[in-house]
Amino acid sequence: MNRKNFLQQATVGAGGIIIIPYLLFGQNDTSKGDPLPAEKVKEFVGAGHNNLDKVKSLLTEFPTLLYATWDWGGGDFETALEGAGHVGTKDIANHLIGLGARTNLFVLTMLGKTQIVKAYLDAYPQYLNARGPHGFTLLHHAQRGGDDAKELVEYLQSKGLKETKISL
Repeated sequence: MNRKNFLQQATVGAGGIIIIPYLLFGQNDTSKGDPLPAEKVKEFVGAGHNNLDKVKSLLTEFPTLLYATWDWGGGDFETALEGAGHVGTKDIANHLIGLGARTNLFVLTMLGKTQIVKAYLDAYPQYLNARGPHGFTLLHHAQRGGDDAKELVEYLQSKGLKETKISL
């Protein structure tokens, strides 16, 4: 084999190494199925605010709604768990977390998880002014947590957080 043939074969071989995984596992992967129906996602997120029975019913029909996010527009995204978080519906929040829903600091604040929230804010103090769904702040979530989050209300206020909602 001469140098020219070697380089041609090496180039074709390298191209195959790059493109074969893409063809096998890339954009053409339909094994996940169709996207969840938008109306069910919106219904589930809405139910997450205050309707545990509806949440359970919808999860029976579509178990992966647990991870679904609804886009209210303008960069305002929300999950059912986040809906429970900003209205203070602890039974729904705990149910969804128990099933493996992806939680965040806003929900943990509402649930009064003081050690976690304080440790996070010590590591990332700029997060004090973060905005949750609809622009609700950590202070709003702590207030919605009632007695369980009373210590966090005081802590957040001592750090200078006064707003309960900030425009997105």
